[in-house]
Amino acid sequence: QVQLVESGGGLVQAGGSLRLSCAASGRTFSSYRMGWFRQAPGKEREFVAAISWSGSRTYYADSVKGRFTISRDNAKNTVYLQMNSLKPEDTAVHYCAASMSLGDLDKPLRYDYWGQGTQVTVVS
Repeated sequence: QVQLVESGGGLVQAGGSLRLSCAASGRTFSSYRMGWFRQAPGKEREFVAAISWSGSRTYYADSVKGRFTISRDNAKNTVYLQMNSLKPEDTAVHYCAASMSLGDLDKPLRYDYWGQGTQVTVVS
């Protein structure tokens, strides 16, 4: 069992930056591949970024590539999402998730545990 708690969301002007953190409980954090998703009102949950067990491989949605960076610190049981050059269309509740699956990490169904989400609001 893994519990995930996100933090770092907030209100920011377009072009600004935020850093989201996701703290995981348990001693098996390094066994999970981690991902970030987001969901805007009236829209489906969409993939943002994912990272391998060691952090050596990262994956991004086209919409955030070059602006967002996912990283992890297994010693601190934490995964991060650095978000730069934010746009109003990035406004959404952002969720972190943990996966033991070997499948594609851009699919929500691949994830076993989810955090409660943190709101990111970007104003122009």
